[in-house]
Amino acid sequence: MRDILEKYNVSRETYRSLDEFGKLVLDWNQKFNLISKSTENAIWERHILDSLQLCKFITEQDKKLIDLGSGAGFPGIVIAIISKQFFPNLKINLIESIGKKATFLVKSKEELKLENVTIHHNRIENLKIEKADIITSRALAALTTLFDYSKPFCKKNTKMIFPKGEKWKDEIEFAQKKWYFKYEAFPSETSLEGRILSISELGEKKNG
Repeated sequence: MRDILEKYNVSRETYRSLDEFGKLVLDWNQKFNLISKSTENAIWERHILDSLQLCKFITEQDKKLIDLGSGAGFPGIVIAIISKQFFPNLKINLIESIGKKATFLVKSKEELKLENVTIHHNRIENLKIEKADIITSRALAALTTLFDYSKPFCKKNTKMIFPKGEKWKDEIEFAQKKWYFKYEAFPSETSLEGRILSISELGEKKNG
């Protein structure tokens, strides 16, 4: 606990909320397939800390975040917990099409008193909401598909923060066939071969 408090400068209240959320995930995972059973014993490193590292890309100027395919709340709920302490004006939108996962997100919002969160039980491509300052997504789809999903929610200065695994370079190369974008790749704190991609200025290339 002390290492986490010091590394991320989180308060004891924030840590307790993260811990409570982890326990909530494990409890619901007994009935619903929220996370892989093989990762339950490593929920802090594999899920909570992996999500927590995305918070360093958020600034006080960011007012709206959209998390695509929020699933069990990684990273969306983790970001919401951290934002209560560091970014109280950030509005967080979680998009999840699967009913049982959307229900879990609603329960998490209620249990953890996350007033800064709105949950959308809908398909990403069917949702019409305001554009975002930040778009996040974790383990949802390949990069070019994430761009398809993200584009309707992008404005000129929108940042996309996507954690990716060892094949992140291949995903970049493939996405460049269809899209213009700027990116930076940062080392993942939970995976030696993984990277956190910070992407901006997304635009679709025109055929011909």
